[in-house]
Amino acid sequence: MDTASNTRITVKPSGAALAADIVGLDLSRPPGQDTYAQIRKAWNDHLVLRFRGQKLDDPQFLNFARLFGELDSAPIHAGKDVVNPYPEITVMSNIKVNGKSIGNLGHYEAVWHSDMSYNERTPIGSLLYALEVPPVGGNTGFSNMYAAYDTLPAELKREIVGKTCRHDSSRNSAGELRKGFKDVADPREAPGANHPIIRTHPETRRNALFLGRRQSAYINGLPLDESEDLLNRLWAHATQPAFEWYQVWQVGDLVMWDNRSAMHRRDAFDPDTRRLMHRTQIKGDQPFFDPATA
Repeated sequence: MDTASNTRITVKPSGAALAADIVGLDLSRPPGQDTYAQIRKAWNDHLVLRFRGQKLDDPQFLNFARLFGELDSAPIHAGKDVVNPYPEITVMSNIKVNGKSIGNLGHYEAVWHSDMSYNERTPIGSLLYALEVPPVGGNTGFSNMYAAYDTLPAELKREIVGKTCRHDSSRNSAGELRKGFKDVADPREAPGANHPIIRTHPETRRNALFLGRRQSAYINGLPLDESEDLLNRLWAHATQPAFEWYQVWQVGDLVMWDNRSAMHRRDAFDPDTRRLMHRTQIKGDQPFFDPATA
């Protein structure tokens, strides 16, 4: 068994609104306590971390993820029964074997979202590891929700204090209806959890916009037209390019992000090319807003 080792790492910020590379670390060996502390600080500072050139089997991938907390089981997906010996790993792929998909999400675009925000307790973070990537497309975008909140017009910021949003659980980030759910036309009738629109991070004590995903969202207590108008204004602000950074995947990339302070999306890609990723997520906490931080 490999023993933990403290390695001096280099943190290289992307130069965009979020994200940094962690250089000089082989994740197949467990990092020592000092190295872990450096990674944890970098994660809080930059929201998204990338580790390039990794060669990991599934147990090594999971062992690294478990350093940050207990792992969730894979979420419910759209009508696919995928067998995986590691229940904490979700296979993200468009590859088919004998006509059957080996993974989830296919080659489609995935819209801006936070992972599993439709649950009462939401994942604190997710990790995605690249095994096969298409020659073009399939890039993953990330957006800084601290910056989105900080730059809200003062009137709009006041308008959302104390408000909560319903996060629809019936559809995934590609807009597909999940297995076992019914289509809902009125967002007020959508299933899912209610969370504060302003979310306070328990470690950094900073506030972020927490929007989940746009489709079938509803701001509780408002007439539907007022909810739609307010959500449209929030989403128009939150998805500005100034808050974004894009990951162009290479085989061996491991990217981890904080679901409490960043949203993400994915570009579509050619279905005749292959993409294979393994994903896991860190079991969550209850979203909250601390008025003292405002």
